[in-house]
Amino acid sequence: MAEKVKLDISIAEYPHTAAILSGEIPIEGVEPNFIRVVPQIGAFRRMVRQVEFDVCEIAPTTYIIARAYGAPFVALPIFVMRRFHHAGLLVRPDANITTPKDLEGKKVGVRAYSVTTGVWTRAILINEFGLDSSKVTWVVDDEEHVTEMPLPSNVIHAPAGRSLADMMADGELAAGFDANAGIGRTGNPTGGWKVVEANYPDLFPDAEALEADWYRRTHIYPMHGTIVVKDAVLREHPWVAQSLFKAFSEAKRQWLERLHAGQATTATDKRYLALTKIVGPDPLPYGMEANRATIEALEETAFKQELTPRRMEMRDIFVDPERN
Repeated sequence: MAEKVKLDISIAEYPHTAAILSGEIPIEGVEPNFIRVVPQIGAFRRMVRQVEFDVCEIAPTTYIIARAYGAPFVALPIFVMRRFHHAGLLVRPDANITTPKDLEGKKVGVRAYSVTTGVWTRAILINEFGLDSSKVTWVVDDEEHVTEMPLPSNVIHAPAGRSLADMMADGELAAGFDANAGIGRTGNPTGGWKVVEANYPDLFPDAEALEADWYRRTHIYPMHGTIVVKDAVLREHPWVAQSLFKAFSEAKRQWLERLHAGQATTATDKRYLALTKIVGPDPLPYGMEANRATIEALEETAFKQELTPRRMEMRDIFVDPERN
């Protein structure tokens, strides 16, 4: 590793990745060319369609789908974004929705059917509350990142020129996912993206208690941002996986020290500090064993929701940098 390998890297800046992006924490043996994409969702699409970056943060569901269709990149067990999903499905107060089963026969907005937030939430509604997802009309207003993926028959596109936010406001949707997953934005990630306010009540007003109970029973802690690396890079430089894992782990370790010392005070810090009450002192666990149950749950639900054409073995979708 005398001469550093030049790699194009696209990751979002979080308190636990900032030191990597600034160069304060180097990636051993790598000369990084950091490429900022805002929103990072735009990089997901560029990665799965053009394989534009050597290393990229993408949504785990997008990744699993792309890998199932032959994408030439593989994931490392580095998850830079986590959250639970009992919160975030918003309902119109006049839609008469008080339980998940009330969504049946209704139209629900989600940016794209394969959006990770939607996938995790549907799994909870199906497995925990008996929702028949096939009886819900899922309305999308953006493209799927992976173009090869066919949509189920109960997924429809919003009319041309209409956003989910507009449809929710006008009563054409009974419910919709908040923030980037649905009615909290307009436009697509590669042009016209705009954040909008979505001021509607949550389906579950007691979401935090439900999330804590679900985690205790299942040990599933939904991940979002996943780090992937081109197969070609790892074939030529297999040590890159370990270098990346070490750098991300060190950046997170330093952030955790600040977090637990009361020195980390951003909105992101406060959100993860709150999550430690449920998941323990490390709200962003990396590594295969700590995440096996969650990875297996997402792979299984992606197949059950008709997102992937086949089941994926763990060895097909993740490289363990701690064993290589």
